[in-house]
Amino acid sequence: MNHFYDEKLRREKVFRDPIHRQIIVDNQIIMDLINTPEFQRLRRIKQLGTSSFTFHGAEHSRFGHCLGVYEITRQMCNYFQRNYPSQQPGDGLWDDHERPAALCAALLHDLGHGPYSHTFEHIFHTNHEQITRQLITDSSTNINKILQRVSPDFPHQVASVIDHTYENPQVVQMISSQVDADRMDYLQRDAYYTGTNYGKFDLDRVLHVMRPVKRGIAFEISGMHAVEDYIISRLQMYLQVYFHPVSRSMEVILDHLLMRAKHIYQHPNDFEPDFTPHMLMPFFNGKFTSDDYLALDDGVLTTYFIHWTHSRDDILSDLASRFLNRRPFKSVIYDQNTQKLLPTLRKLIQTAGFNSQYYTAVNDSFKLPYDTYHPQDSNTQTQIELLQPNGDFIELSQVSTLVASVSGREAGDQRFFFPKEMLETRNNIEIFEPIYEEFQSYIKNNHIINPKEQK
Repeated sequence: MNHFYDEKLRREKVFRDPIHRQIIVDNQIIMDLINTPEFQRLRRIKQLGTSSFTFHGAEHSRFGHCLGVYEITRQMCNYFQRNYPSQQPGDGLWDDHERPAALCAALLHDLGHGPYSHTFEHIFHTNHEQITRQLITDSSTNINKILQRVSPDFPHQVASVIDHTYENPQVVQMISSQVDADRMDYLQRDAYYTGTNYGKFDLDRVLHVMRPVKRGIAFEISGMHAVEDYIISRLQMYLQVYFHPVSRSMEVILDHLLMRAKHIYQHPNDFEPDFTPHMLMPFFNGKFTSDDYLALDDGVLTTYFIHWTHSRDDILSDLASRFLNRRPFKSVIYDQNTQKLLPTLRKLIQTAGFNSQYYTAVNDSFKLPYDTYHPQDSNTQTQIELLQPNGDFIELSQVSTLVASVSGREAGDQRFFFPKEMLETRNNIEIFEPIYEEFQSYIKNNHIINPKEQK
């Protein structure tokens, strides 16, 4: 790893940042990675996808977020090296030879995100983490060539941090754990750009109660309340921002818009024989290269959506218009008891003239605010462990009544989405009036009800 330190910049580069004030780069490897086309592409991909339809300030990019995760990780490395430097191999303290892998993994952890990432992944069956690792380990990429300057196997080491197989758990937990640089940056950054206060917590305090230990990273028990604040901030951001029903509605429209485009492409004789969106065709065919993937960003999709508003296919043109002009579906909450009513509601919507395949959807959004360790689970989370004065560890929810109250309890809801037109009032309905009235009888206070049980 000495090659990494050999490439120290004579004068450090500073990126001005609204969250961290300044992001400092003092190494040529990091600077060169930032300047690659693969990384610069992240400027053109929104961090929060459709959330800008709900919170108009949420136009920030994955580029800024990746720089922020790098900066928090850099501060962790500095703090650990200053206060907990390793004295001998295996002592559980910080070995600063791990810094290159930690910083590069932090910077590159979201490299493989596509436009409107999660919706795009659902339609085209891509995986941004897999593509991230591929871009890092593929010898033809600019990213890989720069990482190779550190050592021939360094790209694979960086990729192993991202897929959690790297041998040092401290480095893995810096990037991916229940309190990691990724989450700490996006909570603060997303709160700032959405204009909300939910995601704000004392980042400096959390960083200064971190301790490197043999099995990863722990926190001094004196800093418990700062960690509590972080856990609750994360819960509030999911409930108030990430799970916002309007943002989810726009995701549903985007999902169905791409689904319709894929269907038209695969059935040209039935719809539009000349439908050839060239940059999306490799994904419609299920055979795309890294170059095909890197050519896509939010702007490419938006350009296609503008074209599709003039499509001869009524469903495609209408969904494109709804997405571009922010005309979200309405949604109502349902539960296990009212789920059986969904086929009836879909049938009413179909009768009213809407293709229920493209104009209805169900979407559930649930999140564990804090996940305690369950050995039987296939995807267990790393514990948040507190270090007591005598050197013993204790798990956070064992001493925090606040965190214990939310541990293992999923927060969120299940929603049924449908066209807003189904809620038109009597004055605006000239046709299908009984259908609209019947549909509306199933809805009360934003919940699906059984009207027969209400009588």
